[in-house]
Amino acid sequence: MNFSTGSDTFNPRSARGANDEHKSEGVLPVMLRHIQESPEEGIELFGYQYATVTFVAIVRQIVQTPTKVTYRMEDHTAQLDAHRWIDEEHPDQNDIPVVRINSYARVVGSVRNEGKGSDRVKAVMIFKISQVDSPNEITTHLLEVLNARYKGEEYAKKAGISGIGGSREEIAEANSMGLSRAQMVVYKAIKHHISDIGISREELQAKFPHISPTEMTRIIDEMIQEGLVYTSADVDHFLCVT
Repeated sequence: MNFSTGSDTFNPRSARGANDEHKSEGVLPVMLRHIQESPEEGIELFGYQYATVTFVAIVRQIVQTPTKVTYRMEDHTAQLDAHRWIDEEHPDQNDIPVVRINSYARVVGSVRNEGKGSDRVKAVMIFKISQVDSPNEITTHLLEVLNARYKGEEYAKKAGISGIGGSREEIAEANSMGLSRAQMVVYKAIKHHISDIGISREELQAKFPHISPTEMTRIIDEMIQEGLVYTSADVDHFLCVT
């Protein structure tokens, strides 16, 4: 499920793997405050983590050193530094984009933590920075941020994930049972399904299309091994133990 956001792509579909249950593809449009208030593990929206973000902000300062160019960026929500590293071994590939101080620029990059202890702050490692010459792009970015928020919420509801990162109660319940959030939503779907023979594998797959069939099988098998669910009428129908 992709949603076009200007020149980038917002994709709330989880690219699932054994150790990456809520890693998402695509670029998440944000305001600078979203970055500053993000958790240590990275930018998260409704339970899905994003490796790449994009924002439009004013360039307040540019500081160049032999190893990097640092841009002090500001929008109406916050300020932060964004760094573009210089490849010293390939100087011919270090064409620094022309951006003007006190003008808008679009940045695409990844969020990093800088400093230690109380001096720890958020910064962005720049993949791409470009001058914004049209005021329409500034307005478009604000709409992209809102679109990402509402589409992310819509997709999370379909996936059975409530709240940004899941509610504390849901996370605590999942942790107490030794389940991941993905396992927890499948477990609840099995538990709350009203049927004498339980919910079928096909119904679970239709309910959670963002979970691949292989991953769904793994989730169910693990819960069967843990004694939380069991097969009923056949190997493709499931009921909860309690």
